[in-house]
Amino acid sequence: MPKILPTLFLLSLFPTPAPASGDAEAGRRIAMQGNDQGATACVSCHGADGAGNPAAGFPRLAGLSDQYLSKQLRDYSQGTRSNPVMQPIAAALEQQQRLDVAAYYAGQAPASNADEAAPPDAGRTLALRGDWDNTIPACVSCHGPGGRGIPPDFPPLAGQHASYIQSQLEAWRKGTRHNDANNLMRVVAERLTQTQIQAVSEYFAAQPAVKPEPGAEP
Repeated sequence: MPKILPTLFLLSLFPTPAPASGDAEAGRRIAMQGNDQGATACVSCHGADGAGNPAAGFPRLAGLSDQYLSKQLRDYSQGTRSNPVMQPIAAALEQQQRLDVAAYYAGQAPASNADEAAPPDAGRTLALRGDWDNTIPACVSCHGPGGRGIPPDFPPLAGQHASYIQSQLEAWRKGTRHNDANNLMRVVAERLTQTQIQAVSEYFAAQPAVKPEPGAEP
């Protein structure tokens, strides 16, 4: 097993072809009003500023890369990623509309996360150094310096809600989410304890939210 993780890590770094571009203005209309084909307005869950709702488990979308967002919408529409709320909405969007919505939210400035609690030291260590005694790499090895994200496969973690990060790590660990590159996150999440999941989630939630840099290398 120790040899599997480095292999998956290397495979995950192969570039993914960039999707076609979206129209941010058309995406704004869908985000605010939905479409006439069954997709509800994105703002009803993710807020007018795309900041999400941590209490309800809705993630921040503002400032995430358009490549990552469009991939998640495509995965929802195809059933590769499972969520009872998002799947019917994504399925009601045409391919271009998914690109448009992704372009809109990618252009939004992330909201301040100044009210997040100070991160625990254990979360910082795990995020920046990993836990190699248990073959867990540093989160920033894939998600980039500061957890700012590397499109299209590795989203920003910095400034994302702790409740959402934790729920996704738990989903990968349980096998209910499996749309990551080369099954890398499932392997990592299975090695994390519940205490580590909470600590690293709180660490990244307390970091300043910044937009990912297209083409950036970890």
